[in-house]
Amino acid sequence: MLSFLWNEVILNPMVNGLLWLYDILGNNFVLALTVFTVIVRVVTLPLNIRQQKSMLKTQEMQPQIKAIQEKHRDNPQKMQEEFQKIGYNPAEALSGCLPLVIQMPILFGLYRVIFFVLGSTPQALFELTERAYDAINLSALLPVDNRFLWINLSQPDPFYVLPILIFVTMFLQQKLLTPAAQTQQKNNAKKGQQPDPMGQMNQTMLYTMPIMFGFLSLQFPSGLSIYWVLSNLIGIFQGYYVRQAMAPHREASQARREAIEQKVLASESSESSEKKEPGKPAPLKSANGADAQSSGKRRTSKRKRKARR
Repeated sequence: MLSFLWNEVILNPMVNGLLWLYDILGNNFVLALTVFTVIVRVVTLPLNIRQQKSMLKTQEMQPQIKAIQEKHRDNPQKMQEEFQKIGYNPAEALSGCLPLVIQMPILFGLYRVIFFVLGSTPQALFELTERAYDAINLSALLPVDNRFLWINLSQPDPFYVLPILIFVTMFLQQKLLTPAAQTQQKNNAKKGQQPDPMGQMNQTMLYTMPIMFGFLSLQFPSGLSIYWVLSNLIGIFQGYYVRQAMAPHREASQARREAIEQKVLASESSESSEKKEPGKPAPLKSANGADAQSSGKRRTSKRKRKARR
């Protein structure tokens, strides 16, 4: 069953889709791969935008989330109620890696598709003829041109230009999804608070994911690396759009956080002043005592004057 789904839902449609694009775009495989990448990103666009907005919103609410977790750590039900009040759903945080999970079958499938379409071995040609639909005229398309600039699209880039581009573009894409984490950590350090684990994890992922994929792309066929670079570039523009769209919400959230911090500081200052007030009656009592003593002396002096008379 899984093998049937893998072949009929992923591999075969991708093989025939790329061959069809290659045919109508003047037998240019890189152009066909570019259009294929755009189609994939458009299909997954609603999910990606929703995930990016959810991630940005969750990161901005981290101080409130952390405060609620510390305050109600022994009362999960109350914690969930407070989360609902601020509009935070823990289940949405788990969906942050969902677009990447969806991309993985496409990457694995495209790896195999490039082997079928661009391969020159008898096994690759046999696999291609078995998977091509009847509407595809293979005799007019084969052999598929696998050259682009200095690159053989079925082999890794010998000059490592594509792995470097994968690292740079993926880093920029991740950077757009990791806003103000360092600023928040500096604020926590100034206030004497513990570092935010979520912020630290985001900063770690900002570097580890691009390094990991850049290293893996050393073994990728260049066609797959080009797909990943193009996908990252589209993700960068998409992330920039989401950040601009979320700017009013981010400013409103910042204003609310500043108002809450001012209220907390005001309450702390009032509590400290109330603690100091019990020590103030002592001087009043001493002053009253001094007044009583002086009035007593005046009465005594009056008696003495009367007695002399």
